[in-house]
Amino acid sequence: MPQFIALPAFQDNYIWMLLDEHTSQAAVVDPGDPVPVVRWLGRHPEYSLKTMLITHHHRDHTGGLSAIKAATECKVYGPAEESIPGIDRQLNDGDEFRLFGSLVQVISVPGHTSGHIALFCNDEKDPWLLCGDTLFAGGCGRLFEGTPAQMHHSLQRLAALPDETRVFCAHEYTQSNLRFAQAVEPENQDIKVRLEVVDDLRAGGRITLPSTIGLEKLTNPFLRCDQPDVIAAASQRAGNQLEAGEQTLAAIRQWKDNF
Repeated sequence: MPQFIALPAFQDNYIWMLLDEHTSQAAVVDPGDPVPVVRWLGRHPEYSLKTMLITHHHRDHTGGLSAIKAATECKVYGPAEESIPGIDRQLNDGDEFRLFGSLVQVISVPGHTSGHIALFCNDEKDPWLLCGDTLFAGGCGRLFEGTPAQMHHSLQRLAALPDETRVFCAHEYTQSNLRFAQAVEPENQDIKVRLEVVDDLRAGGRITLPSTIGLEKLTNPFLRCDQPDVIAAASQRAGNQLEAGEQTLAAIRQWKDNF
């Protein structure tokens, strides 16, 4: 299993480094800024960057692509349905490839952007998910290009993964997301307990990731659009009775955008 290291970038991004101690090879995920990556590699010359993984085209996820590729000659994997210069292998839904000997599956998750992908490794001991800006700890990405129906379907695909799957998303939004989740479900004790833990972590300047699929299903309103309390809160906000699923997601996404 790879070791995961989070490199902070910009205001709240995380650039994930995946390390294979057996081969001394590394992979980098969504490097919006080349500086933290190049600096880390300089401090750890025992590792060789062989792979770059891109989930979507936004600049804060691709800004370091060309510089890092030029410096390391790494192979770049990215979504086939988005125009990203420098991609060596274009990935479509259902594709598979090997990373450090483990099989990685490509899941199409449109919503935040139209061609967004997530990458899932179903390791029997420690499954993991790289989900970019689709699923956040306690939330989901804004709908810049996709529709509520697309995002709902994408999130349902991720929710179907094993509960123990570790979730590596790309931003430190957990605290604000859970405060919103508590506004949606004030009686949800799982949210209350999780927010207390996250508040303590952030007070100490510590990262709140990774999450797990199981924890998200208990505390993330965007994965709970079939729950009566979430539907009721969304319906009250919208001023009319909403159906479970995409209607509820659309309402709470709009609510969150203005929270």
